[in-house]
Amino acid sequence: MKNPTVLAFERKLDISDAVFSQTDSKDPTQTATVMIREKSVRGTISNRLKNAISNDPVKLDTEIQKPNLQTVDCAALDDDKDTLIVNWSCKVLPFNGEPCVCNDRDYQAKLMQTVAAYLSEQGLSELSRRYALNIANARWLWRNRMGAETITVTVTAVIDGAEKTLTFDNAQNITLNDFHQEANDLNTLADWIHLGFKGEQFVLLNIEARLIVGYGQEVFPSQELILDGGNSKKSKILYQVNEKAAMHSQKIGNAIRTVDNWYPDAQFPIAAEPYGSVTTLGTAFRQPKEKTDFYTLFDDWMLKDKQPSPEQQHYVMAVLIRGGVFGASGKE
Repeated sequence: MKNPTVLAFERKLDISDAVFSQTDSKDPTQTATVMIREKSVRGTISNRLKNAISNDPVKLDTEIQKPNLQTVDCAALDDDKDTLIVNWSCKVLPFNGEPCVCNDRDYQAKLMQTVAAYLSEQGLSELSRRYALNIANARWLWRNRMGAETITVTVTAVIDGAEKTLTFDNAQNITLNDFHQEANDLNTLADWIHLGFKGEQFVLLNIEARLIVGYGQEVFPSQELILDGGNSKKSKILYQVNEKAAMHSQKIGNAIRTVDNWYPDAQFPIAAEPYGSVTTLGTAFRQPKEKTDFYTLFDDWMLKDKQPSPEQQHYVMAVLIRGGVFGASGKE
């Protein structure tokens, strides 16, 4: 058996963009939109200079006198609002290992058989709990999480025909690095996610975080990637949805699937990626030469019947739940 040249999986955690709004903790019934504003500033030269300039006081003074003019986007709360509200939704789709595209019927049959064995022996309860923990601890707020006095995360879903709500107070006190900790209602949220994966219930989670960050304080939506070759008049463009500050669904998804602490010499969890890529660190924590990357583990499991350890099986399934194109190239 060979790897199919066409093999793709749809993501099973379907996450929306997150939209920002604001309120005042003294009157939380009144809400307003967080708008993206533009401002022009005169910055200073602070980048690393060539030795010929930095070692010559006259040249350095001349360089420093040049204005560093910038036009940037910014987002901040109003001066009478101290609470940031972030809303998004997550649909949990059934997972049985069936690819959305596969051009080899024998391979697909073996794949379905392998995943069925995993679901029977290991199950998705461990991954469901880790996804639930990343929702409850507000990891997905990224930089906004660091500057908050208090964070309350509320999760609402319709389960068995009734709307149910879970509340995680002081979400920032739930650590980001320990997946074995306990928190109120965490097991219930994990059970909801597990129900969605098993296809026993349509699960659509509506998630809201309320953060007290201070009156008029800056908040941090996603930053757009500028692809115009440097011709943009602005050096920073922030993401918005219908003129509301927002965060990319990809950024939210990256935080939710930060469940992999099974890579070699793990010190902290990373997102489930085929090579364990963390772009902010410029590092791939799962190297093919160490045979710990997704493709090596997956191919050994599928083609050679070399079953990975239970922890690595969880990792492989987390990548499949992430979705992507995993077919083998016809050319080397």
